[in-house]
Amino acid sequence: MRNSEQPVLIVDDYNTMRRILRNLLGQIGFANVEEAEDGTTALKKMRERNIGLVISDWNMAPMSSLEFLREMRADALLKDTPFIMITAESKTENVVAAKAAGVSNYILKPFNADTLKKKIEASLAQASNV
Repeated sequence: MRNSEQPVLIVDDYNTMRRILRNLLGQIGFANVEEAEDGTTALKKMRERNIGLVISDWNMAPMSSLEFLREMRADALLKDTPFIMITAESKTENVVAAKAAGVSNYILKPFNADTLKKKIEASLAQASNV
């Protein structure tokens, strides 16, 4: 798979979910994985090194995933990084807000490695066409 050498950043305030995502990413060929427990830490990491893809949970504190996404899209160096939002909520207004903020893709929990792979492939393809 293309871009599997560039780091993927998992952003989730639950360690268990970060571990599950790391394992799923490993199953589909992504070994270079970074983790952050919130948007503030994630932004710091992204400014320190080149991240190829962000996978972030919707519900986090103190900075929500939506706020984190908006911060990324407002930053000239980070704005083109593919961003996949993961949530257990299927509220239409959340999807609309995420799309308006510039999310690359959206995954509803629960999901499997195949779903994750398809969403990553679509997000990376979309980013390479920009």
